[in-house]
Amino acid sequence: MNRITNLFNTKKNGILSVFFTAGYPNLDDTTKILKELENKGIDMVEIGIPFSDPMADGPVIQKASTAALRNGMSLHVLFDQLEDIRQDVHIPIILMGYLNPIMQYGFEAFCRKCVQTGVDGMIIPDLPFADYMADYKAIADRYDLKMIMLITPETSEERIRLIDEHTSGFIYMVSSASTTGAQQNFNEQKQAYFHRINGMGLQNPRLVGFGISNKATFDAAASNSSGVIIGSKFMQLLKSEPIAVAVDKLKTALRE
Repeated sequence: MNRITNLFNTKKNGILSVFFTAGYPNLDDTTKILKELENKGIDMVEIGIPFSDPMADGPVIQKASTAALRNGMSLHVLFDQLEDIRQDVHIPIILMGYLNPIMQYGFEAFCRKCVQTGVDGMIIPDLPFADYMADYKAIADRYDLKMIMLITPETSEERIRLIDEHTSGFIYMVSSASTTGAQQNFNEQKQAYFHRINGMGLQNPRLVGFGISNKATFDAAASNSSGVIIGSKFMQLLKSEPIAVAVDKLKTALRE
């Protein structure tokens, strides 16, 4: 069974997924970070594929992507780093990246390499849903890779239900119509969005991402979903702390 499916079958709420950019702060940190996240009890990991124009990301992840590219990170390097990762890491791994580098690699070759290295799914924020249905879904399904789609407060109910019908794994609920980045709290409008989606009776579980950095945002998101995704807060900590300390400080921030 796909590890993402297994996670949501066995844990219904309180899931914590952490994002980090491959090749940051140092080129060879990828496997060290993965091992430490699992050791510290993180449920799932999203590895960002650095790209020169990360349009959905805020300043923290933009800067991390630029640094990672300068360090020499690429898809080829990342797959080389992940080659033996399943000997040590057993939690679900998702690759999150923009369409251009994946198309340059070749989508089927990308899927094949994901399976070979033990990657369980992918998030491609700039892949249009119609293109996914026409050109990508059949290939991803053939390799049992979960294609995780994003929704926002502006996404229509019709589109949400189409995504729910034609994808599996989970739905990535973007907390607001903005780029990534830490927020101090979620206002009533955002919480109304969480309640609205929670009341739609979707078949897929949801994780909330973008803006979660403390107990207030974690609790507001987790109370209306299966859990949360945290990226920018962790990337900020990685910039100045050893990996193990960064993970500990992240978990502390979500409790206090």
